[in-house]
Amino acid sequence: MKILVPVKRVIDYNVKVRVKSDETGVDLANVKMSMNPFDEIAVEEAIRLKEAGNAEEIVAVSIGPEKAQDQIRQALAMGADRGILIKTDETVEPLGVAKLLQKVVDEEKPDLVILGKQAIDDDSNQTGQMLAALLGWPQGTFASEVEKGDGSLNVTREIDGGLQTIKINLPAVVTTDLRLNEPRYASLPNIMKAKKKPLDVKDVADYGVDVAPRLEVVKVTEPPKREAGVKVESVADLVEKLKNEAGVI
Repeated sequence: MKILVPVKRVIDYNVKVRVKSDETGVDLANVKMSMNPFDEIAVEEAIRLKEAGNAEEIVAVSIGPEKAQDQIRQALAMGADRGILIKTDETVEPLGVAKLLQKVVDEEKPDLVILGKQAIDDDSNQTGQMLAALLGWPQGTFASEVEKGDGSLNVTREIDGGLQTIKINLPAVVTTDLRLNEPRYASLPNIMKAKKKPLDVKDVADYGVDVAPRLEVVKVTEPPKREAGVKVESVADLVEKLKNEAGVI
């Protein structure tokens, strides 16, 4: 089984996000960038499937600037076999990403595409579902457990009412949730080995896909600052404020 794992370059989740002074977007200057945490979980799950003898090759693919090679190299250091960077300095919306991934799937012929359920920068939660629709493949979203069967996968999904387990035939698309696994840290020897693993760099134009944005960001603003709380002397005072001031009871 061949596994394709898309990974995205995003602002590190530990960094406090700053909005540009003209409110046109998020300030990325001198900001630490990392692999999207959900995609890191997807890489880990692909590696575990390979370690269990259920996969022969893992291909990491990213769509983004030249520096997105860093995130692909991280996936290679974790255990992926080779990487593909589709280079672009423009923001590509989920539909455009899905169309590009469809072309990569047509070339690579993977049995499984596993990716994060969402990216922490835009929180769209769309790419996996759109890719499955374009390919006509079954999908298992929000996966908290993945088990390989005979030509199929049993995917346990996190839903509002609890957990749901579905059986999907391969080839398929799976999107990962936080509780699927705990990603490993890449060891120094593996980081050095990753530098020698193959990484192909291509352009969006090579795939003949229209990735022109269909949405326009009008304005980006920071959330309002949280107001200080109020201490009350008794339960009676609390009830009175909730009833007369907050109007919630």
